[in-house]
Amino acid sequence: MKSIIIISVLLVVCAYGAPQIPETEPIPIIRQEQEVNPDGTYRWNYETGNGITAEEQGFLKNAGSEQEAQVAQGEYSYTAPDGQLIRVQYIADENGFQPIGDHLPTPPPIPPAIQRALEYLASQPPSDSRRF
Repeated sequence: MKSIIIISVLLVVCAYGAPQIPETEPIPIIRQEQEVNPDGTYRWNYETGNGITAEEQGFLKNAGSEQEAQVAQGEYSYTAPDGQLIRVQYIADENGFQPIGDHLPTPPPIPPAIQRALEYLASQPPSDSRRF
């Protein structure tokens, strides 16, 4: 009897101590389209009831060669918790994922002296001599 009471108390404590998941209404999908073609090209897009939109199109670049690469290009947008509209445009190919968005950090400009050195090096003919 004593063990049943202890188990019951533990179950009640665990139930109240567990994280509570708030009940939310499902977010409707307002629009959704997708197209996949026999040549490997595709296109899809959707929009949700809470303002999220996304679209992408893609194709196989240099099909059948050693430089074959899947290319995807698209964009998505949503409203951040602070109210800012986040919009990202991207391309993903043999060079990786390349996003563009006003909210993304950008690298500082190249200092002029380094830029001149890079331009100078790029203007020099290739050298076959190996100096160590």
